[in-house]
Amino acid sequence: MNTNSSTLSKRSLGGTDIKVTPIGLGGNKFSGGKGVYGMMMPDLSQEQVNGIIKTALDGGINWFDTAEIYGFGHSEQGIANALIAAEIQDDGVIVATKWNPILRSAGNISKTIDKRLHFLGGYHIDLYMVHFPWGFSSPEAEMDAMADLVEAGMISSIGVSNFSAKQMRRAHAALEKRGLHLAVNQVQYSLLYRNIETNGVLDAAQELGVTIIAWGPLASGLLTGKFHKDPAVFEQTPFARRISLKRNIERSRPMIEKLDEVAARYDVSPSQVAVNWLVNFHGETVVAIPGASKAEHVRQSAGAMKFRLSDDDMALLDEISRRY
Repeated sequence: MNTNSSTLSKRSLGGTDIKVTPIGLGGNKFSGGKGVYGMMMPDLSQEQVNGIIKTALDGGINWFDTAEIYGFGHSEQGIANALIAAEIQDDGVIVATKWNPILRSAGNISKTIDKRLHFLGGYHIDLYMVHFPWGFSSPEAEMDAMADLVEAGMISSIGVSNFSAKQMRRAHAALEKRGLHLAVNQVQYSLLYRNIETNGVLDAAQELGVTIIAWGPLASGLLTGKFHKDPAVFEQTPFARRISLKRNIERSRPMIEKLDEVAARYDVSPSQVAVNWLVNFHGETVVAIPGASKAEHVRQSAGAMKFRLSDDDMALLDEISRRY
């Protein structure tokens, strides 16, 4: 099958006029060994990050997702430096980042926005999200603080991350009172983790016109098949990740076998099939942010935008996935 016959078009983030490619690049692997995320990720040099970002841009990816908690500014700064190295102007890219609410109240949002802008080195924050629903303040108070930033011209749109359906509805209603849209809810979603389809999050997003940003679209690498096919790869994985992966490798083997089968028909990789399913199965509701610690990883991600699975193949993967 000719995988270059079509390219997935850009999509709006919720009810905003911000257009993103169906696949972006997640920046959690750019944490520089700092913080909780850094402990689980490789410590990449700026040169390596530059190469990954350049490969993403060359592959057509137009947006990058990062967060305060990804190295406490290290990921944000790394992405900004890489965009500068690639000579990308502010209006040529979409940047999303997140405020860390842990042990904080909504008043902290305005107090720390200058740090976010500083680390992003002149790149505008097109999308600013509340990273977790675990702050000291209500969703309403957090959305009001975010809306103040929009009105001040410091950010362009507002989102949430890891919010339940009820919390998302509250955030959406609060922003409506300010004349704004809730753009996104960034949540875990993949062929091996489909909770949002049964816990009300996906239904609420479709009802409210909120885009779902899928983090973990390859289920910590399980959907690449590398752990199933080469035990040495598993043994070389950091201990913390091995604990979570071990129990799922055998359980997910039927899914990997089916991904291999479908991938062969399209002359693509299993990971590309998995991501392509994710961003197409629910129309334009879902976009995804695979991470990358190597240029080849993001080359694979970008390649997933160069074809579209047939409805029959999407239904087949849906059936196998539900058994998992």
